[in-house]
Amino acid sequence: MAVLNRRRRRRQKQISTLSRGLDDRQNPLEFMEPEELFMRFRFRAESILFIVSLVCEKLERCSNRSSPLPVLTQVLVALRFLATGSFYSLIADSYSIISTSLVFRSVRDVCTCLIEHLRHFVCMPTRQDADKIKKMFFQIAGFPNVLGCLVGTFIRIIAPSRNEVDYLNRKGFHSLNVQMICEANYKSIHCVVKWPGSVHDSRIFRDSKISVAFENGTYKGFLLGDSGYPCKSYLMTPFLTTSCRAEERYNRSHCRTRVLVEQSFGILKRRFSCLHSGLRTTPQNACKIITACVILHNIGIDRKDIINVDHDDIDTNNNVIVHVADEWTGSNVRKNLCQQFFR
Repeated sequence: MAVLNRRRRRRQKQISTLSRGLDDRQNPLEFMEPEELFMRFRFRAESILFIVSLVCEKLERCSNRSSPLPVLTQVLVALRFLATGSFYSLIADSYSIISTSLVFRSVRDVCTCLIEHLRHFVCMPTRQDADKIKKMFFQIAGFPNVLGCLVGTFIRIIAPSRNEVDYLNRKGFHSLNVQMICEANYKSIHCVVKWPGSVHDSRIFRDSKISVAFENGTYKGFLLGDSGYPCKSYLMTPFLTTSCRAEERYNRSHCRTRVLVEQSFGILKRRFSCLHSGLRTTPQNACKIITACVILHNIGIDRKDIINVDHDDIDTNNNVIVHVADEWTGSNVRKNLCQQFFR
């Protein structure tokens, strides 16, 4: 009986090796149209090859023992999962010869390798880039000196086995609370992906390194946030109740400018459906997947593989910097903005 089982396993391994070798030569980058490729993997051929170049050093095997998956196949499997949010078994069935465990490992390894490049693709702007960002924001609705828009969103996950109550958000489902700061071209310049869904947005920002950097004056400019955040000298929130026309104009400009970050999350979740439908994995793995999606989102924007963004410099008077004393509170800064720009 043991001999028969050994022979059967050997035949299955030979068939699997032969099939995988044949399937690896069916490169979708060669026979798929660019539109179909983008629909299936959310990237076109040039961008996919760029992603492969980022992760190939860590994912490429030094030998062909056990017929390892090529790096390109691992990236395509991971992108297919991120684009659809489907079960690992369905992704495996679409490749016919890849097991569910291989799909899991491909997604895990590709996301882990991408996270190592986080600082290259998700970073606060330099001084020259910051001036361009402020001009782009000013063009939208005339709000001056804006460096980014701040908001949090819920990413649904399955109920974890530990500390389940911590992940239950105010809407009644288990999630992670993800905070991002976005530019006017929908690109993320900062993200925090580690907090359970029950944690409030203001708590996430208060405990983040970016908050300390703004407090210390490392970055010069305003962040725009909703009324859930505290109003500070560097974080502008809307008036809950307006008392004059200037405050109404301020709120209107604030809303039109900040809505971009809401659109950024919409673009991110629509491009990577796994974030919209929910992640059926542990919170730790979910954090890796979300971070990898943010990195891929920025790669797509940098390579103009999502939307076309006009980076032409706009000659506006947004170079007027509001100088505020350090001891001023956020409400005083907000009133000063109304008097200078929204009268």
